Amino acid sequence: MKEFLEFVVKHLVDHPESVTIEIEEKENKHIFKLKVAEGEIGKVIGRRGQTATSLRVLLKAIAAKEGKRAVLDIIG
Repeated sequence: MKEFLEFVVKHLVDHPESVTIEIEEKENKHIFKLKVAEGEIGKVIGRRGQTATSLRVLLKAIAAKEGKRAVLDIIG
């Protein structure tokens, strides 16, 4: 899951080296904390949040396939 998320986000931003993902596990839930450069958070969120929503849907689908739950937090 982390590799997938990292791959997609690094291709969305101009400075892929600034992308970091931390994972916090609670019970059967994985919380992904995504950090990008300050000026590039808009590219990850997208117009009216559509990109962020799409990332969350894909992440949840991958997690469901593994029998887990996933949450994406975008931190500027």
